[in-house]
Amino acid sequence: QVQLLVSGGGLVEAGGSLRLSCATSGLTFSLLAMGWFRQAPGEEREFVGVSPWRGSTFYADSVKGRFTISRDNAKNTVTLQMNSLNPDDTAVYYCAAVLRSGVPVRESEYIYWGRGTQVTVSS
Repeated sequence: QVQLLVSGGGLVEAGGSLRLSCATSGLTFSLLAMGWFRQAPGEEREFVGVSPWRGSTFYADSVKGRFTISRDNAKNTVTLQMNSLNPDDTAVYYCAAVLRSGVPVRESEYIYWGRGTQVTVSS
């Protein structure tokens, strides 16, 4: 059974930091592209960043330089470190996975999804 368990999130003031984690099971983690997406109220879900199974991480322009994705293949976990948060980062954040090479950035490219976690940034 494939599971993506997302933890972290919460309420933080503007300028603060939060860390999200996504623990996977049921898949060969080292072969997964692990992506993060977010959905703000009234908006479509958007790409945040991806850690491909081989190669460098890739980020949306809106988070580049503030967010960092890291993965631990030994623990089957990917994390999203979010710094310098602002109210525009308020959204439900999702972890997603797909067994493929390359750098998937579209929601439709992902097969497996975790439950979202709320991130709220107050001004």
